[in-house]
Amino acid sequence: MKIVISEFMDEAAIRSAFVGFDVVYDPALVDAPDRLAGEAADADALIVRNRTQVRGALLDGAARLRCVGRLGVGLDNIDVAACEARGIAVYPATGANDVSVAEYVIGTAMLLLRGAYRATDELAAGTWPRNALSAGREISGKRLGLIGFGSIARETARRAVALGMSVAAHDPFVAADDPAWRPSWGRVESRPLESLLRTSDVVSLHVPLTDETRGMIGGEAIATMPDDAILINAARGGVVDEAAVAEALRSGRLGGAALDVFDAEPLKGAAAERFAGCPNLVLTPHIAGVTAESNVRVSRVTAEAVAQHLRGH
Repeated sequence: MKIVISEFMDEAAIRSAFVGFDVVYDPALVDAPDRLAGEAADADALIVRNRTQVRGALLDGAARLRCVGRLGVGLDNIDVAACEARGIAVYPATGANDVSVAEYVIGTAMLLLRGAYRATDELAAGTWPRNALSAGREISGKRLGLIGFGSIARETARRAVALGMSVAAHDPFVAADDPAWRPSWGRVESRPLESLLRTSDVVSLHVPLTDETRGMIGGEAIATMPDDAILINAARGGVVDEAAVAEALRSGRLGGAALDVFDAEPLKGAAAERFAGCPNLVLTPHIAGVTAESNVRVSRVTAEAVAQHLRGH
């Protein structure tokens, strides 16, 4: 049986899980659609990250495909409905990168609130901008608002509480009596979206990209947030209106922002240029869930799921 892996993956997991399989591992395949289609034509399994679009002609041409492994949790690059219709199983690496994303959210929140960590060049040039950097804010005592309260958001909340933050979340899919609102390490308040935006010092997104969530944080939503609030999106591009974020930063309607995901990736051209010169902004290339440790976990979980499926276990 043949397994095609089109994006980077921990090679130890490949060697361990896929003994006896015909494995094509080439992280460059994601950028070579013709070669990818050729390899997928007789593949029994396809393993991807977020850039490979498992839909349309690629999916139609993979006549033998039995399962898709996703090295991550978002499924917006996979036509799940079409896979279901053909009996193709889809295996996301649920839970394997929760810690990495949670640490990214807390780390960037602290960086953006404090505002003191970009003075290296000035100090190296012999200046001493101590007064200019003296208004940085502590994370302790601030309020974190989570939009979506799944497993990653819960890991984020636990770390926030440990740092002295209060935490609220908006998630209509988590029942009011769900014990997730009352964990052993603290309390998370359930709030309507408008109230959460209006009262949070840091807002972090933890929702999938759907028709309902696309563009949910645009100019109108940002206008309800405090002027010095921090916005973090390490969930899915398209949930946030990027142009609105850039404008809000320039006009002082936002205190800072961190964007790890974008409506079109890689970020380039006019979509990238709109962020030039924006104050207190962190842009990263869809990397929040990718660390040395999480890559091992994600790869192992995905490889084991795919191998078990193909072996019929």
